[in-house]
Amino acid sequence: MALHKRSKNSRSRGTTTHGYGSMKKNRGAGHRGGRGNAGSGKRGDAKKPRYWKEKYFGSKGFTSKSRTVKQVPINIKQLELKLDQYVTLGVVEKSGDLYKIDLSKLGFNKLLGTGNVTKKLEIEVGFCSAKAQSKVEEAGGTVNVLMGDQWESTESNDDSSTESTTENETGAT
Repeated sequence: MALHKRSKNSRSRGTTTHGYGSMKKNRGAGHRGGRGNAGSGKRGDAKKPRYWKEKYFGSKGFTSKSRTVKQVPINIKQLELKLDQYVTLGVVEKSGDLYKIDLSKLGFNKLLGTGNVTKKLEIEVGFCSAKAQSKVEEAGGTVNVLMGDQWESTESNDDSSTESTTENETGAT
């Protein structure tokens, strides 16, 4: 047998304030100093510590979108699947068994290494993962990276700093 539960509203019938204390407390947002974050001005002293805990006012900084290059990647697997379509469209050049690909013409600027390389590829790309580059070179192709490795190669070829440290070490002993 199901029990009949009285509604909360019916329990308040006959009382003047329906459980809200004084009559004026339930009229609007005046009792709590306004709605939301309102009322934290001159006289809202009770709410001020709430804003001291977290940074509520002021700027939060920004992220510069002008200096970052958005990377649009493509896997070797996808490139191999659509290679014949790209040749018929005239975007990829085929000379003998070598395919010359400029990925910027296809709308990509990064080459990733998922998949297998079965054809000889000569690829120009902005960025390339090490795995993708090794796979293309193992198949007899080349990868010309335009942006990614330029900064690394200039830093790693600085042999003058290593020579000076070896001289200092030998002189100290």
